[in-house]
Amino acid sequence: MPEQPTPPERPLPSMPPGPHLSGGGRAPEDGAIAATGMGGAMDLATEEADSLRKSPAGPDGAGPADRPRSLWSDAWRDLRRNPVFIISGLVILFLLFISLWPSVIASGNPLKCDLAKAQEGSQPGHPFGYNGQGCDVYTRTVYGARVSVTVGVCATLGVAILGSLLGGLAGFFGGASDAVLSRVTDIFFAIPVVLGGLVLLSVVTSSTVWPVIGFMVLLGWPQLSRIARASVISTKQNDYVQAARALGASNTRMMLRHITPNAVAPVIVVATIALGTYISLEATLSYLGVGLKPPTVSWGIDISSASQYIRTAPHALLWPAGALAVTVLAFIMLGDAVRDALDPKLR
Repeated sequence: MPEQPTPPERPLPSMPPGPHLSGGGRAPEDGAIAATGMGGAMDLATEEADSLRKSPAGPDGAGPADRPRSLWSDAWRDLRRNPVFIISGLVILFLLFISLWPSVIASGNPLKCDLAKAQEGSQPGHPFGYNGQGCDVYTRTVYGARVSVTVGVCATLGVAILGSLLGGLAGFFGGASDAVLSRVTDIFFAIPVVLGGLVLLSVVTSSTVWPVIGFMVLLGWPQLSRIARASVISTKQNDYVQAARALGASNTRMMLRHITPNAVAPVIVVATIALGTYISLEATLSYLGVGLKPPTVSWGIDISSASQYIRTAPHALLWPAGALAVTVLAFIMLGDAVRDALDPKLR
């Protein structure tokens, strides 16, 4: 039989130029793939993936990728959306404003009194009436905010600084210092606040606010110290603190850079709530006659002097008492809002 002609060999398809996988060939670079039967679809998918990887926008094209937020940025975002924080913040800002510039809304003299107008009610230019000594209740209520806010803020700062310092050091180092501080704290906790004020402030003759502030700091630091100590003990057990210690970080660096920023949140919350308590305590001591003394203008002094005229001139007591209640409530509401924002369990 005659031999069949051999069919001509078909040439192999040429590979596209560039890197490709073959025996002994170069490894593909990032974003390069070998040619396949689905080359067009694979190339399109690869280009899209590369563009998403290199683009600063997110996959949805909404804008730059969000950076990880810290505890404080998350807390501030939550506080701005909390109506309790907004209302209490506006009230506190108004109190701070009239404390700094009371003459803007009260042009009278709080120490100027006219006995001929004693216990009179509301009149034009004197919306709150007069007290038992003939003093303008409105003017004294406005000027009384300065003393109350000053005592509350200064006492809170002193208590927060002293309590955080002692409690933080005791919780960080532990040992004998922690044991001694714990026993001293127990002794101060055993002293009733009002009774201690009656005993300690009864021998003070100064009419300034500093003896009252010093008394509050003296009896108020143990509470903040306990909270700061517990927060530091909990924070120093975290992995990032242990890693910093293993890398040779000094005690000062660990306290300032790693422990304090993460342990200060509970102290801020308690101090904010306690500020309203200190304002109430100042009014209580002034009402009992051992706090601030005349001629200092204070809500506690006005409440004390107006209590004997409660039946004949109730307005002289209700206005300073109402201002005190609103101020204390505003700071307590602010503290609650800050606590909710800084509590990680609520996220």
